[in-house]
Amino acid sequence: MTTTATTDTRPMRLFRVRVARITDLTPSFRRFTFTGDDLHEYGDTGFDQRIKVVFPVEGGSLDTMPTEGEWYSQWREMPAEERHPFRTYTTRAVRHDAREVDVDMVAHDVSGPASLWIRDARVGDEVMLAAPTIHHGGANLGLDFVPPERTEQYLLVGDETAAPAIAVMLEQLPPSARGVVVLEVPDERDAPYLPAHPGFRVDVAGRGDGERHAHLLRAAAAHARELCPGGRGAEVEEIDVDTTLLWEVPRSAKGGAALKSAPLYAWVAGESAAVKQVRRDLVREVGIDRRAVAFMGYWRLGRAEATV
Repeated sequence: MTTTATTDTRPMRLFRVRVARITDLTPSFRRFTFTGDDLHEYGDTGFDQRIKVVFPVEGGSLDTMPTEGEWYSQWREMPAEERHPFRTYTTRAVRHDAREVDVDMVAHDVSGPASLWIRDARVGDEVMLAAPTIHHGGANLGLDFVPPERTEQYLLVGDETAAPAIAVMLEQLPPSARGVVVLEVPDERDAPYLPAHPGFRVDVAGRGDGERHAHLLRAAAAHARELCPGGRGAEVEEIDVDTTLLWEVPRSAKGGAALKSAPLYAWVAGESAAVKQVRRDLVREVGIDRRAVAFMGYWRLGRAEATV
């Protein structure tokens, strides 16, 4: 009897990988290079592609993590103490020939399973990556950088959790692109993390012991006024970031990539309260066209990330 090998053509799935290298880039940014036998199937859509990293249960392994069929539903039905924790990250780089994927993570005081893993991980340790495959067929599976076809200026705003996505954007936008990056990081020595781009100015500050979000809020509004003079303000509905996910990514016929052109496209991501204030400032006070701005609350201060 002859059996025929089948090919997994799911547009998104779990890749079981192991740590090949750990590189400390700055005091706060640590790069994990993962390797796996099937990473030549890993889908790289570029820019701010979101993925999920599945960590082992404390004191356990990944063997009990469901991976086939409706694996997410199966995961939800597991007892809470047996569920493997998820966290959201950005694909930093993919090397299909080498079967390697880079994911940059923020190293900070232990506050949960992810920060504990980041602190203690060693070469050979395993995680899973929930990510698109090369069979995604152009479907949007976590890409939120969707500017109009013609964009005169970009404004990229974020805290340290958004820095890897901003780094990929700077690497992948053409040399002719123009704009400003506003970034707040934990330590001034983290500033060199971002790659240079000939058309972008980078306004980065280390938070140190200072007030969180102070630089982010001040600089984002100041640069927006410079890049979008004469904007007309608009009312924005308030969002309770303690109960509602702040995630506005215009990608329909009314905005985003469906627009033919825009004088400014803004991409804002990071801690939800800060993103909420930047959203208010940019749309209501500065008057940026809401159809050409994306706001994403990646996390909420004092709370664990929503799992999925």
